[in-house]
Amino acid sequence: MADSPEKRGLLGRLWNAIWTPAVMFSSGFLILAGFLAGILFWGGFHWTLELTNTEEFCVSCHTMETNLGEYRETIHYNNHSGVRAICSDCHVPDEWNHKIKAKIMAVKDVYHELVGTISTPEKYEDHRLAMASAVWKKMKASDSRECRNCHNFDYMDFTIQETRAASEHQRAIDNGMTCIDCHQGIAHSLPPNYLETYEKVTAALEDEVVQEHAAAGDDIRDFLNNSSN
Repeated sequence: MADSPEKRGLLGRLWNAIWTPAVMFSSGFLILAGFLAGILFWGGFHWTLELTNTEEFCVSCHTMETNLGEYRETIHYNNHSGVRAICSDCHVPDEWNHKIKAKIMAVKDVYHELVGTISTPEKYEDHRLAMASAVWKKMKASDSRECRNCHNFDYMDFTIQETRAASEHQRAIDNGMTCIDCHQGIAHSLPPNYLETYEKVTAALEDEVVQEHAAAGDDIRDFLNNSSN
């Protein structure tokens, strides 16, 4: 059914009022008002973004109670130095572009919360390996980027570390290893047969890298061939 002339006229007037410059305001006022509105919008957006990084927000869903209980039993929660790593320190990147991508991808967590994918302890255990694998893949692919925000081989003093820790960290440097290669269960309980699955995740990522390099090599050869012709 078509809109009435009165309705079309009202909508038209509202549209024109929004987009027609107001003659009673100067251009300087409009620019200043837009600038202040931009600051308020950016401040509100940043405040909301940071609010979703708090530990209280991360564990507000009841399905995160298992995660929270496991985390509170680890050195990241309680240690001799009193330095605590909260959920976002490990799961949310600091860099803006990676952070926004992580926030967008987190929408799937809201979906699974609503449909009850891990709403019971039994369901949680059934999905533990899949959830862990997803995190391992992300951390392995990023070279344990979030771990390195606090831990960095360059700033480690191996002379004051325990002998085994110093030896393993040196081995990691020598072999180009990353944090998650050894510390899969540093914050949460490990699922059964986790090591076999982690090796599969690692092998799959290595295959992807090889394929990407091969594709890049083909592109370069094609470019050189086309240039020579």
